[in-house]
Amino acid sequence: MSLYDRNYTQDVGVEESSSIQTARAEFVKQTYKLLTASLLAATAGAYIGVDYVKSFSWMLLIVEFALLFGLMFSRKNPTLALVMLFGFTFVSGLTLGPVLNTYIGAGMGHIITQAFLMTSVAFGGLTVFAFNTKKDFSAMGKMLFITLIVVVVASLLNLFFQSAILATIVAAIGAILFSAYILYDTQMIIRGGYDSPVLAAVALYLDILNLFISLLQLLGIFSKNE
Repeated sequence: MSLYDRNYTQDVGVEESSSIQTARAEFVKQTYKLLTASLLAATAGAYIGVDYVKSFSWMLLIVEFALLFGLMFSRKNPTLALVMLFGFTFVSGLTLGPVLNTYIGAGMGHIITQAFLMTSVAFGGLTVFAFNTKKDFSAMGKMLFITLIVVVVASLLNLFFQSAILATIVAAIGAILFSAYILYDTQMIIRGGYDSPVLAAVALYLDILNLFISLLQLLGIFSKNE
């Protein structure tokens, strides 16, 4: 975060500024390469999870969080960080498998495709906007985090209430929230807010994954009400 508001071209020579710009461009390139590989790992995990993970496994969820925390602490070891990144994204795909299987079993497999396409279009559009806009999204950080906490708490409460209305509200807010996070994290990456392309890639991956899940839930709710 300390690098986020830094003016890289202020008080530096032309050559130094050019060097910084080149380094930042390479950082962004590495980040999106890792993001692409992470999405492929998650897709492979989800494909396997649909067929072989028949019910939700708390063990997989524990492993997923363990890999995520391990990733955070291993960022100074590039090799280990990559192992943790792909391990985490693959296992997150496995845990998503039973959810996708539920929709397929209910005859709503087309909703998965719709959610995927909507997520892809949203991510592409928001990324282009974040790269080209002059608007500064850095002030959104605290607001987004607070909203995230509210969404998580509401989701946990709804495990007991089983309210369709609350589920719809949480999913809708989640879709908006993670769309905003894509803008925020993309700009963070562009401006040097991350010191590791692995952490930058996992941040965007989580934004995309949660946006997809939120859209999937919304489409599922609307489909049931038709």
